[in-house]
Amino acid sequence: MSLKAIAAQLGLSVTTVSRALNGYDDVSQETRARVEAEAARRGYRPNTFARRLKMGKIDAVGLVFPVHPVPLNNSVFMEMVGEISRELAQHEVDLLLIADDDLADSHSYMRLVQSRRVDALIVAHTLDNDPRLQQLQTMNFPFLALGRSRLPQPYAWFDFDNYAGTHQATARLIGLGHRRIAMLGEHNSQAFITQRREGWRDALKAHQLDDSGLRMLPPTRRAGYKAVLELMAQSSPPTAIVTDCNSLGDGAAMALQTLNRLQGDRAVSLVVYDGLPPDSIVEMNVAAVIQSTREGVGRQIVDMVQRLIAGEPAAQLQVLWQPDFLEGDTLHPAG
Repeated sequence: MSLKAIAAQLGLSVTTVSRALNGYDDVSQETRARVEAEAARRGYRPNTFARRLKMGKIDAVGLVFPVHPVPLNNSVFMEMVGEISRELAQHEVDLLLIADDDLADSHSYMRLVQSRRVDALIVAHTLDNDPRLQQLQTMNFPFLALGRSRLPQPYAWFDFDNYAGTHQATARLIGLGHRRIAMLGEHNSQAFITQRREGWRDALKAHQLDDSGLRMLPPTRRAGYKAVLELMAQSSPPTAIVTDCNSLGDGAAMALQTLNRLQGDRAVSLVVYDGLPPDSIVEMNVAAVIQSTREGVGRQIVDMVQRLIAGEPAAQLQVLWQPDFLEGDTLHPAG
């Protein structure tokens, strides 16, 4: 079905029909509505690839994530990716997932940047000093960082106040009388991980408490389970535990349940960042630091990416959301 047939039926030029279907603003709303209605009646769909070439847009966004550690094993990250993809699809924009090995000599996302096969990049799990962002900024390529880094020029970023999340949780435990508060944290230098670790550490320092309960681990249930068994076997075990991700939190919860220390008179308080994963075998409502809904995060990120592509200055696209603290059923006064 061609543009010529639609143009002949409506008594319009082919150029007018084409511009109406491609969203140009020099076509009146009335004409655009007539053209779209006739195109829909005939089952016509424009040549998307040709339209993209003509308008200088690819209608594709790349999401760069690290190979080490693998965030695809993280249910929270995958839920966020799903919502970003769904929101972009509402605007007929594709999302490309790009695994990046920071130890490799070359980065896979650079092929897409150099060939302009994406309109922008979303860079997940940023580092405090992130060479990827520095390179993209030098190339003047549009990107939205999911996390904050140290860059010479302003850049677009979306982040949660990870520091505030663990600081608030630890302060709440201290207020309940806890003095031995352990933390299970991911063993990497990604910015959100270091921020969560510092929030816990600074809350302890404010009350002259030591941070010897820190365990830096792979983000797995097994690691969380084994670490809690080791901690609880000490002569002075912790009376409270904070975890910086839900996989470690699930392992911690399973270990405490095995030891019969998740509830009852000898219960150890537990706070899990992002709460327990949906497939957890532990059915208790644990205390948690929650980062809003995945749907809300997806809408926010996609809105910022679209504004970035449209040319809005990066300095105006910097958003920090505050996490919520849910007390659940695993907060107890220190024994």
